[in-house]
Amino acid sequence: MSTKRELAAKLGVVVGFDDPTADLEQYRTPPAVASHLVHLADLNGDLDGQWVVDLGCGTGMLALGAALCGPERVVGVDLDPDALTTAAGNRQRVGTTTAVSWIQADATGHAVCPDEPVTVLMNPPFGAQNGNEHADRAFLETAADIAAVSYSIHNSGSAEFVESFAADHGGNVTAAYRSSFTLPRQFEFHEADSREIDVELFRIEWA
Repeated sequence: MSTKRELAAKLGVVVGFDDPTADLEQYRTPPAVASHLVHLADLNGDLDGQWVVDLGCGTGMLALGAALCGPERVVGVDLDPDALTTAAGNRQRVGTTTAVSWIQADATGHAVCPDEPVTVLMNPPFGAQNGNEHADRAFLETAADIAAVSYSIHNSGSAEFVESFAADHGGNVTAAYRSSFTLPRQFEFHEADSREIDVELFRIEWA
């Protein structure tokens, strides 16, 4: 089992979006945060020998982190074909031999319908853009439908919403963790060169 530091180092080669879209909130998940989430899933036995699905995988940070931890197969789903092309290149950079598939589709549209429940990893949009509030709800709905367990990253202050949503959909939040990461300046409306934001990571078991 890799340590969190080892995972972060291996994921440091994963590149982000060439031309990110603000409406899709396309930000590269920092390796430190990704390794934290993946390491927790690994410690809980939710990756080794399992099918893992990364909903809204972007350029593959969480999917490839999971692929380093001995799953049977990893599937990354994203709407952006350019991001998936980058994800395929990132797989070569990371060097994992685990079977990884990339699917271009709406991650909330049930593009993946496995016969057995899977482990879902995801960093859904926080809903920061006008008209996109609570964008993470649709991702949680999909996780509730296909996952035995899910790990997700949400904006700070989301605990009440996530716990309530899980309870209403037959799920149970079994662990919550605090973290933070730096958002770089990559859109015109960004005023600062970078901004530190607090986030929360949740593990949910689904019925």
